[in-house]
Amino acid sequence: MTYVSSEVLTVKSQGLWELVGNTPLVRLKSFEKPGVKLYAKCEMFNPGGSIKDRPALRIILDAIKSGKLTKEKKLLDATSGNTGVAYSMLAASLGYGVVMVSPANISPIKLAKMKAFGAEVILTDPLEGMDGAIDRAREIYETSPEKYFYADQYSNPANPRAHYESTGPEIWKQTKGLITHFVAGVGTSGTLQGTAAFLREKNPRLTVVEVQPESEFHGIEGLKHMASAYRPQIYREDVADMRIFVETEKAVAAAEKLMLVEGVAAGYSGGAALTAALELIEQIDEGVVVVILPDSLSNHISGGGHRR
Repeated sequence: MTYVSSEVLTVKSQGLWELVGNTPLVRLKSFEKPGVKLYAKCEMFNPGGSIKDRPALRIILDAIKSGKLTKEKKLLDATSGNTGVAYSMLAASLGYGVVMVSPANISPIKLAKMKAFGAEVILTDPLEGMDGAIDRAREIYETSPEKYFYADQYSNPANPRAHYESTGPEIWKQTKGLITHFVAGVGTSGTLQGTAAFLREKNPRLTVVEVQPESEFHGIEGLKHMASAYRPQIYREDVADMRIFVETEKAVAAAEKLMLVEGVAAGYSGGAALTAALELIEQIDEGVVVVILPDSLSNHISGGGHRR
């Protein structure tokens, strides 16, 4: 029988929440051109599998500190999937209950993850999209405010602050301050708003590229077509220098190509951001471009292959 040395057991243990962030920055040489370097911030390495671990953690910790979230209340929010997984995972680790409201056509994998972490999930009409889920979450809260902490990721300032405090500083450090262009999709818009705010303080000449789906009827889960949807209160149009609209088919194709040529399994929102980054690269002669890959392709597919 083998015994573990007592010295091994002295290693400092970590709470799950301490593992959020510090994700790798991966160079994507296959997509570069002379004079331009392209890096991907791979957020699928967060414990919950997506970038949404960052704002979910900040929202939960702030709510506990302020007394808005107690053991007698459940955390309530509308989600397209990733934030719901993050809430459910982190709340479970901290001993809080969660109620998530999502469109019925969300990824079955994300739905299964939320339920596995003990979340109660209320599904809404898929034809009403995220706006319908938001309306339902607000209705639930307004009916019984004493039962819930309504996190409201779309207007909660803790959302962009999480990225100002973590994503931005990490990218600045990882690129040694050489980043010239930052590319990210917008759903709540927290990632773009918070990260850009920090990076702009460090480099006022930074170019910020916002990525949206091409139309209201799209299949890029997690992203919003702002002209046709509820605009998050935290969203500001003037943050971006450029705005690139991406077709669903191109986002899917980019995600698949990224997996085949670089071995990076990004989801379709990451594919959309990569498509925009490649369009940007065609327009510049030099620079260091960083693109956000919010989650993994494994959050979107199951079984024998890619969606066609």
